[in-house]
Amino acid sequence: MRHSIILLPLLCLAAPVAAQQADDLNRVIDEGLNHSQVMQIAQHLTDDIGGRMTNSPQMRQAEAWTADQFRQWGLSNVRKQGFRFGRGWWIAGSSVKMISPRPIQLTAIPIAWTPPTNGVLSAPIIVAPMKKERDFDAWRGKLAGKIVLVSLPGTGDEPNEAAFQRLKGEDIEKLDKFEQPKNDPASLERLMKRLSFTRKLEAFLKAEGAVGWARQSYRDGKLLHGEGYDFGVSDTPALPGVEIAAEDYRRLARLAKTGPAPVLEINSDVRFDDSDVNAYNILADIPGSDPKAGYVMAGAHLDSWVAGDGAADNGAGSAMIMEAARILKSLGIKPKRTIRFALWSGEEQGLFGSMAYVDEYLATRAPGPKEEEGREEMYFRYKTRFPITPKPGYADLKAYFNIDNGSGKLRGLYAERNVAAVSLLREWLSPFASMGAGNVVSQPTGGTDHEYMQTIGVPGYQFIQDPLDYESRVHHSGIDTFDHLKAEDMRQGAVVLAGMLLQAANSDKTLPRMPLPTQPAVSDPFKYEDPALD
Repeated sequence: MRHSIILLPLLCLAAPVAAQQADDLNRVIDEGLNHSQVMQIAQHLTDDIGGRMTNSPQMRQAEAWTADQFRQWGLSNVRKQGFRFGRGWWIAGSSVKMISPRPIQLTAIPIAWTPPTNGVLSAPIIVAPMKKERDFDAWRGKLAGKIVLVSLPGTGDEPNEAAFQRLKGEDIEKLDKFEQPKNDPASLERLMKRLSFTRKLEAFLKAEGAVGWARQSYRDGKLLHGEGYDFGVSDTPALPGVEIAAEDYRRLARLAKTGPAPVLEINSDVRFDDSDVNAYNILADIPGSDPKAGYVMAGAHLDSWVAGDGAADNGAGSAMIMEAARILKSLGIKPKRTIRFALWSGEEQGLFGSMAYVDEYLATRAPGPKEEEGREEMYFRYKTRFPITPKPGYADLKAYFNIDNGSGKLRGLYAERNVAAVSLLREWLSPFASMGAGNVVSQPTGGTDHEYMQTIGVPGYQFIQDPLDYESRVHHSGIDTFDHLKAEDMRQGAVVLAGMLLQAANSDKTLPRMPLPTQPAVSDPFKYEDPALD
């Protein structure tokens, strides 16, 4: 009887709290579906600002605009978190033409962080495919004065399935398969050699007297990408480089095979900016009522490549993060835990923005090789650096949710092998199951900004999304524009995200954490390495 007297006030208190949370979820849905601004946000990021290369003028504009929006909506502690990155770079204009044996305007783009031609560069081509250092010997003494085509031309690569896809139930079920982690140090070292090959190739071309180089686009359909990774202040290549559409590249290769080498004219008007070598994450908060309860967080990367406008990758995710912030703030919701929003920079070059956040606020890892600092190699090496030393704020981050797979509908979450977190994630997603977002699968996923949090044991998760035409043709390509964004999907995504953040911020439960990672054993200690792979 005494216990009943004690519990009765608690039960009476719990009912209004639960009712308030249910009311808040309905208000989130109403605001996010009937008063959405997500497409207006995405349109400004893509049409008005455009492609947002890290440290480019367009990225600086995006940093200022997004921070200003957060302030206008009333978020607190809006700030820039700076970290050392490298050179700013952007394309002022470019043209690649074949002028003989007949004039053709080629579809091509400068490769990121390669230097300008300083006017028109005119020279014959030579097709000299090179993938490994041992290939250099075949081309010594043959490249002087040439524009070197370094890709193997191959033949047409027509797609054999539809470019646009939505996930079916069975597709999602296939993702719910526990994958054991693998630790293969020898494979990592082979990868490190491949990543450094471009710099070695460029040095070889320069030493041989080549005047420029070109590679073939990795997709057909006249799609271009232009990715490059020599963004460090001291890493700028000596030669201009361009990526040529696959169809145009193969035509050049055929002409070189059957007759006099074609002559190209390249005018690569690209610009560098060394005024500030730091890149900046944009952070903003909705303060929680309990300073001891920690915080929950959502993020997406604001930077992009510049062949297109960075719409699906990742203007879409950035717009959904911002819209979730606007929704929650506009409703006057006062969460128990602080809700933090992050727009990351430097993701495309190696998740450098989220790495900087982890290093500053959550945990530090043993240093990596000095020669790999500030290079793409850091991304692959990061998770192998032990020991991990948690910082005082390590336990404060209770949940992180990331969006970075285009504008497709959110279908659920990857649980990242955290089987203990599955039931709570499903509980938080359950209000949105009728919207298609109720799935939780055990499979891990990588390559975006939740990854570094997972590698230190913090509960960071990426959403499952309908693929649409993201991987098939939009990702990093010249057609990554506003036209490929789906408004209904993005409204749904912003609502689901806002609802997840609200529940994670107010729940008496917190997600179970994985153990603090330590140096893993080699997965296959009996494996022999194949010398042919080197």
